[in-house]
Amino acid sequence: MLRTYYVYIMSSITRVIYIGVTNDLEFRVLQHKMKRFPGFTARYKVTKLVYYEDTNDIRIAIAREKKLKGWLRAKKVALIESKNPTWRDVAHDWYDV
Repeated sequence: MLRTYYVYIMSSITRVIYIGVTNDLEFRVLQHKMKRFPGFTARYKVTKLVYYEDTNDIRIAIAREKKLKGWLRAKKVALIESKNPTWRDVAHDWYDV
């Protein structure tokens, strides 16, 4: 059975960026939205899913996450805006929270 792995970018209203990898995007985004874990995303209110990619290979997902994290902020912003120019919350309608 093939699994799907996601590299995702979350943002705060003020566009603080967080990049992560997961095999359950909906659940992981919900954890960010509900601030389940203390730390960076809870502290900076990083609750909007603004970009994601998927792959069936965890090694590719982890390598892509590391690559994106190494980019300058301007390049990350350009990537987000290439698919989501208004930085809307892609997961806005996923939950009843």
